[in-house]
Amino acid sequence: ACTYCVNEEVGIKKQETRNKTEGLKWLELGELILKLNQFLKLETVRLTGGEPTLYHDLVPLIKYLKANEIPAVKITTNGFLLKNLISKLQKEDLHSINVSLDALDEDIFFRISKRRSVSRIIEGIDAALEKDIPVKLNAVIIKGVNENQILPLLEFAATKKVAIRFLELMNMGHIHDADQKAIFTEDEILNVIKAKYDITSLPRKPGATANYWQTSSGQVFGIIANESSPFCGDCNRLRLDSYGNIYGCLSSNEPIAIADSALGQKELREKLQNALAQKQAIKFKGSKLSMLEIGG
Repeated sequence: ACTYCVNEEVGIKKQETRNKTEGLKWLELGELILKLNQFLKLETVRLTGGEPTLYHDLVPLIKYLKANEIPAVKITTNGFLLKNLISKLQKEDLHSINVSLDALDEDIFFRISKRRSVSRIIEGIDAALEKDIPVKLNAVIIKGVNENQILPLLEFAATKKVAIRFLELMNMGHIHDADQKAIFTEDEILNVIKAKYDITSLPRKPGATANYWQTSSGQVFGIIANESSPFCGDCNRLRLDSYGNIYGCLSSNEPIAIADSALGQKELREKLQNALAQKQAIKFKGSKLSMLEIGG
């Protein structure tokens, strides 16, 4: 329900879609991922959303993927249900967890997420760390809303000994083509941090979405800067939605259906090539498609 992904119109549309048709069953999704893996030799499968911990068959899906030699299975979650799930996730050898946490201040957090109880998310983070599951924090920074949370979040991450990534607002869904004054840029984020800490730039890994730095105290942080520092040139990601459509890029509204069981290897290869052709050469353009529909 975060405001950068959902407004009233998007919420109503998603509910109408859900009422008309169900997505694929977990085993169908798993089989489809393995079918793609024959061509792609996947290094990682990340389960996102929406909110993946609301998916009743999350654990069986993870177990199936790990049993079929997907090297790393990860999730991105809002953390609300994490504490109660963590033992099951550990049992299935979940590789790592990204937790979205846009503010530590309760009022600011509620303004963004429409939910309360930051403490509940922190309990989920602690539970994961206690089970030795690596955690990263994600924080979307919105100008005029939560830029005053950058240092508290950075220092909170340091107390937990986890990395944090700050995200520029993405030009997606209901904010596509809207006034972009809400974007708090990479330089602005760095200036906030440099006002208190000396920082050193770290080498960027090929295909990485974030640029990383380290503070003089040793805390690592990244910035995912779709606008300021696009990473389209070596993007190596592919998205699969819950209805069996693939997308090569968040900037594309064109789903490519691959769920048909009669689809042969030649046809699947062609569809994969079409999806990869959706990738942007240089600049992230965004899309009117909500992240709820394409996967966060």
